[in-house]
Amino acid sequence: MPIFAASSAPTPRQRPLWLMLLTLLSGFALSQAFRTVTSTLAGGLQADFGLSTADLGAFAGLFGLSFGVAQLLMGIALDKFGLRPTIVCALPLAIAGATLSACAPSYGWLMVGQLCIGIGCSPAFLVCTLFVARHFAPERFAFFSGLCLGGGGLGLMFTGTPLAWLVHGWGWRAGFMVLAMLCLLAWGLIVALVHEPPSPHAPEPSQESWGQALHGFVQLLALPHTWGIVLLSASCYAAFLSLRGLWLGPLLMQRFDFSLVQAGNVALGVSLISLFAPGLFGRLDPGTARRRRWLQSASLLMAALFVLLAWLGQAQASVVLILSMGLLSGYTVLQYADVRASYAPQLTGRALSLFTMAMFLGVAGMQWCTGLIGQWATAQGWDSYRVVLCSIAIWLALASLAFRFLPHSPLLDAASTNR
Repeated sequence: MPIFAASSAPTPRQRPLWLMLLTLLSGFALSQAFRTVTSTLAGGLQADFGLSTADLGAFAGLFGLSFGVAQLLMGIALDKFGLRPTIVCALPLAIAGATLSACAPSYGWLMVGQLCIGIGCSPAFLVCTLFVARHFAPERFAFFSGLCLGGGGLGLMFTGTPLAWLVHGWGWRAGFMVLAMLCLLAWGLIVALVHEPPSPHAPEPSQESWGQALHGFVQLLALPHTWGIVLLSASCYAAFLSLRGLWLGPLLMQRFDFSLVQAGNVALGVSLISLFAPGLFGRLDPGTARRRRWLQSASLLMAALFVLLAWLGQAQASVVLILSMGLLSGYTVLQYADVRASYAPQLTGRALSLFTMAMFLGVAGMQWCTGLIGQWATAQGWDSYRVVLCSIAIWLALASLAFRFLPHSPLLDAASTNR
């Protein structure tokens, strides 16, 4: 019998599960905040350190790069040591990185802080998805993953109007210091409240060596259907986060003369929508037979909206379009369900780790590349935001086509046949 049933009242056993999941989500919310601060802090960083557009892209992308690369090690650590020890040991590195960033005397030290933050936050969402996979009903995985992504949107909300107001009054260093204190609070709550109750879905601790575990990740890449999943995962969230976490503030302030707080209000609106969008798409999950078609169609639609935003010259219409893109971005939660359905149960944790790694390496790559593209476009005398947004659209459209035509898992065919 499933641990969770939507129509039944929570039992005493279920309440601690919800409490532990919410506590783990506090770490993920801080991770979301850290990965989107650049859009709000860009002006202050440029003023203090004389950063170029490419420098900002590299700064924003370093979080995704360190976060993504660390997924390999964190995925192995989760298998060998469990959820609680992994997140408890990793999160203090994010606290130290945020503190270092707040005190950074130069761009180089700022990058060191960003590197530490990315590594420290790297298991934050993976522990949430694995907790859901192990302790809640399998058929509700997409729905609960959507709720987790929505809960992480609280971190996006902080980097909207609240952070803009804070930075406007006390500067960008205060923003990093507040994030460090919130991260310390989240770590303390996890230490005090989270444990790992027995579950029939939880595997025994892995006895593999680190070398054997890394070889297991390489074996996943040898499966033909992995490549379509990896390419799409490196593009969908990257496209949205490049807009929300890097280009949104500068676009609104430089193209439409928004103030920092006004741009923060738009970011807050996108973040509010992101609280509910993943849960909505999780509830609308069409199931194994049609999920891949939904993913392809939604990613192509998002690419088209990026092109429209690139050429739209009216401020109010652009804001409405950006909010609409925030709503559509919730479709990325279906990728988690697709990954789970595409691999055997013993590979689920490793596959989700590989998927998350690809997702954040894609974020790093897209933010870094668009920073270079924006700087190049400016040197050519072109509208840099138009070129950047069209570049994101092309990247996303190509990934969607690759997902459509590359092989998919035989398990999906079997599941569709059995329906």
